[in-house]
Amino acid sequence: MNLEAGSPGFANVNQAPAVHRVKVLTVNTHKGFTAFNRRFILPELREAVRSTQADIVFLQEVLGSHDRHAARYPGWPRTSQYEFLADSMWSDFAYGRNAVYPDGHHGNALLSKYPILEHRNLDVSITGPERRGLLHCVLDVPGQRQVHAICVHLSLLERHRQKQLQLLRRLLDALPSDAPVIIAGDFNDWQLRGNHTLGLQHDLHEAFERHHGLLARTYPARLPLLRLDRIYLRNADSHAPRILGHRPWTHLSDHLPLAVEVRL
Repeated sequence: MNLEAGSPGFANVNQAPAVHRVKVLTVNTHKGFTAFNRRFILPELREAVRSTQADIVFLQEVLGSHDRHAARYPGWPRTSQYEFLADSMWSDFAYGRNAVYPDGHHGNALLSKYPILEHRNLDVSITGPERRGLLHCVLDVPGQRQVHAICVHLSLLERHRQKQLQLLRRLLDALPSDAPVIIAGDFNDWQLRGNHTLGLQHDLHEAFERHHGLLARTYPARLPLLRLDRIYLRNADSHAPRILGHRPWTHLSDHLPLAVEVRL
């Protein structure tokens, strides 16, 4: 079921074996270009994403369309970038349009091997030119209660991020208290104040912090210094979180991707 406008879709997975482990990947796609926009590498990025065998992929800075790029770059996909990345491997995808400009638009997207029952894109833009959103998807994972997946891309400005994190906290508080929740994406939280604002408790943890004692260094990709990207979980356990800090990933975006096995 391919979703783009938030209308619900349903699929019968009652006969499928129960799933207790899912592989999660989060990556800022940098709109399909290398750092500093030197080269269009979306086909290479698709192969790299496919190689992870992830069940759920959280994408930030993915283009829905861009007329000028489509005319300029050979090999530009005829579909949206998130459809191109999903290909035949992820049957369901959802897109949250955040930034709109004369040539096109971009936002967050989620690719899933499980049915996306519904999705909504929550506008958390504050003021000014930055447009940001939280893409909230409800997944039908066999044998589980509905799994909530939230793809995040927050502001570059600290005061805006703080307000956006408060909005994320409100969204979490509105979800069923016992439902599994996966939150992943680019938090841009270089000052490391996000955990405090989210009010981490025993039911919400960040995968890398729990296993390694520190958040993951992901930016810039070739010499990562800043801990910008995160994977938070509630009512689920994390196992073997990894920073994909080797080639080809170091040359496919300005952020390094994060991967983790989530145990439901």
